[in-house]
Amino acid sequence: MDRFSSMAIFARVVERGSFTAAADGSGMTPTMVGNHIRELERRLKGRLLNRTTRRQSLTELGKRYHARCLEILALVDSAELDAREMQSSPRGRLKVSCPVIYGTRVLVPALAGYLDRYPEVQIELSLNDRFIDLAEEGFDAAIRAGVLPDSGLIARPLTHSPRIACASPAYLAHHGHPQTPADLAQHNCLAFMVAAGPEREWLFPRPDGDGVERVEVRGRLDVNGGLALREAALAGLGIILQPQVMLQDDLDAGRLIRLFPDWPAPTWPVHVVHLSDANMPPKLESFIAFLQDTLGHGSEPRTSLVRRERPVSTRRYREKAASHAA
Repeated sequence: MDRFSSMAIFARVVERGSFTAAADGSGMTPTMVGNHIRELERRLKGRLLNRTTRRQSLTELGKRYHARCLEILALVDSAELDAREMQSSPRGRLKVSCPVIYGTRVLVPALAGYLDRYPEVQIELSLNDRFIDLAEEGFDAAIRAGVLPDSGLIARPLTHSPRIACASPAYLAHHGHPQTPADLAQHNCLAFMVAAGPEREWLFPRPDGDGVERVEVRGRLDVNGGLALREAALAGLGIILQPQVMLQDDLDAGRLIRLFPDWPAPTWPVHVVHLSDANMPPKLESFIAFLQDTLGHGSEPRTSLVRRERPVSTRRYREKAASHAA
């Protein structure tokens, strides 16, 4: 028999005064009620109730056990009430992962609106340029840029992140100014390091809209952080292809020069991803809706889902651009 059910039945017997009264309206027979009480007494190795044909009373053991049962039942009721309230409105701690640049330049400034709207939600934001496993590391959601492979996760579209090829004036003065993306093959191109290795295939949409130009670039420096690549470019070490949101101040100030301005900027899709959950908690649902309303580009409906076919273990979740700043 379920111990918790037996405790609840025992409390009901004490409240109602008899097995028959306790059984009334409970869907149980007096015999079934008695079986629960006897099972408790067997487990406790002592009598809980003194029973006669006319009345019953608590033994000393029964009084103490009854008091503790009431405490436990009250705690369970409180826990269930708290859980129901948490499922009725956004509240609790929300753990989110985001690339450093996108988090610093885009997400954090937007969070003030969310936290103001939902004062009972606390956000734990982890900014990192590495792959994270949502399930194993306990994250509710992650923002990712790039093409997402099959993962068993659900991805919801937010926006597109332009990437700019650029270099410092000093580098261009010393090594020459490439005129087309194909010229990059003759330059020192600084690559972002992903789990599979340095990103050495750079894609540029053609100006006439006819596909993309694929360039296999070479270089002497690979880095697993976007900010470090920016610093390397500022120091004149080579050419980088990184998010415009990170580079715009340097481009405006002339510290970096955009290459191929007549070519459309390559873009990466930005998604918020989360584990599949038929009963999504309100804190996560409200956060995703806020991101799509605030950061979304408007071309996707707010409730759209991108479900990956052939879902696999989250341990195999590997975006090509998992650790890039968007």
